[in-house]
Amino acid sequence: MSMQLTTGALEGIIRGEVVDKPLLQVISSKKISAASSADRYRLLLSDGQTSYSHAMLATQLNDLMETGEIDNLCVVKVDRYLCNTIQGDRRVMILLEVSVLAKGAEVGGRIGNPQQYKASDGGQSAPAQPKSAPTPTGNLSNKENSNQNPNMGNTASSYGRFSGAGGSTPQSKLNTGPATPGGSTRVHTITSLTPYQNRWRIRARVTQKTGIRTWSNSRGEGKLFSVNLLDESGEIRATGFNDAVDKYYEMMEINKIYYISRGSLKTANKQYTSIQNDYEMSFNNDTVIEPCEEDVELPTLTFDFVQINALESKQPNSMIDIIGIVKTANDISTVTGRQSQKEIKKRDLQLVDQSGMVVNLTLWGNEAEAFDGSGAPVIACKGARLSDYGGRSLSVLASSQLMINPDIREAHILRGWFDREGQNMDFSAYRNEGGSAGAGSSANYKNFSSVKTENLGHGEKPDYFSNKATVIFMKKENCMYKACPTDSCNKKLVDQGNGLYRCEKCAQEFPSFKWRMILQTNVADYADNLWVTCFQDSAETLLGKSAQELGDLRETNEVAFDQVFQEAMFQSYSFRLRCKVETYNDESRLKTICMAATPISWQEYGRRLIDEINKTLQN
Repeated sequence: MSMQLTTGALEGIIRGEVVDKPLLQVISSKKISAASSADRYRLLLSDGQTSYSHAMLATQLNDLMETGEIDNLCVVKVDRYLCNTIQGDRRVMILLEVSVLAKGAEVGGRIGNPQQYKASDGGQSAPAQPKSAPTPTGNLSNKENSNQNPNMGNTASSYGRFSGAGGSTPQSKLNTGPATPGGSTRVHTITSLTPYQNRWRIRARVTQKTGIRTWSNSRGEGKLFSVNLLDESGEIRATGFNDAVDKYYEMMEINKIYYISRGSLKTANKQYTSIQNDYEMSFNNDTVIEPCEEDVELPTLTFDFVQINALESKQPNSMIDIIGIVKTANDISTVTGRQSQKEIKKRDLQLVDQSGMVVNLTLWGNEAEAFDGSGAPVIACKGARLSDYGGRSLSVLASSQLMINPDIREAHILRGWFDREGQNMDFSAYRNEGGSAGAGSSANYKNFSSVKTENLGHGEKPDYFSNKATVIFMKKENCMYKACPTDSCNKKLVDQGNGLYRCEKCAQEFPSFKWRMILQTNVADYADNLWVTCFQDSAETLLGKSAQELGDLRETNEVAFDQVFQEAMFQSYSFRLRCKVETYNDESRLKTICMAATPISWQEYGRRLIDEINKTLQN
């Protein structure tokens, strides 16, 4: 196959010229693995006249290598690139966007007779190593490796440690813009930043911005917010504390572009972010942030979506990007934080996609309260935490980016599929090793008779199941208690008899209290009945009143209090239940807890019955 490369392109790029979308050949490649960051690929490129080995593929293009789309001898069109300077005058070309025009098998060999690039006047190539020097492993030839930068061969993340930002792209020149007072006028790339630099300046787009959070510990109190910054080379997370919150929080807006200089850099904690960068930034008293007024083109937020049926192949606690349709949005519930001991609002969503699987996604705090699940919206989340709870489940963190009905191609495809056929499908749920669905799953339907015959709850872990059932009795006696009024405590108070109530846990006395509920409820289906413990949220759902309203009625109007329980009888709900055998005083018994009670979706219930009938007929 005959193809014409852009002759002279590499020499022009290395000398700092702008070459628009050159056609180059990938002679060979080498994978540079890293334990603490994304793998990188180093390329030997040719323009038919010159070959150059100091070229790197941007990490967002790694899948082109891993899927074999880019292979040895293939011809590519470089749509976007930048050129960094390292070690004073050595130039490294970074490919940001490429299009594969011909595979290596189609080309069949090297195009032209490319010669290794050598600087004509001093000095853009390092001195050649002695011939006896060991040759690095990989596909690069001895001749090309003799001129290799040692840092590139031995450092897994050298791509993120280049100290300069020379060169330009056709879309935006990287050394333009107003000077920062006392700082550098050159615009550096995000991946070139290291903690060892003092004078740098970046131009980046804000792709995510958290709310203001506060903390309190032995060292004092404070507040903070974080933003994700993106340019042509990559992303970095930046955090502002205290005074920086007052100074920059309102100014920095999502999707706006800013010049930033004089921030502090440190090694990133990968446990709390999905951003592929070895470092993270902090705004300090010297940091300068200025809006970018020029008309420049920078990338917008990008996703690497994982299909729901592929979550099982991902490591627990990893950060992933997910998109799906909200098939079910549960009511708000509360949990008590293990460390803070404060009540936290949460809402569980069941997401589905074309893979035919359903997974639980948990929203927290203000996001949980503000979410509206009507109309089966599309949810896209960048950086959700993956857990193996219930087989597989997801949680939205403070560092996650949550978008509802985003205007992106994947969302439009998903919406069309769901409206055409997805809404009528039955979806499979992830299961625990024991075979039962997780707490977040709406699947694993069991009637109450099979719960007993199958000995659910007798294993080491609790079992979870769902059922449509009807309330047939409630124990209103002792269903409420007076609890500690502090946000972080729900312990029962002791009435001191003098108008004060004492909390033994907090070791304090209070003039007031809050009502809490633990409601014992008997529910039945067509096969059997079961006693279920309903805590605050599910009890309020069944009774249609808040605990505070019920407590006030019990003390002021006993008849109205009894009427609430009478009206709640013989109402049907979709229950999600957790069962586990517990032993007390050498007596073992099955304890079932209501995780959620929601109004019945008759459409979904009808489809499930039809599916069960069809399975019965097939058997």
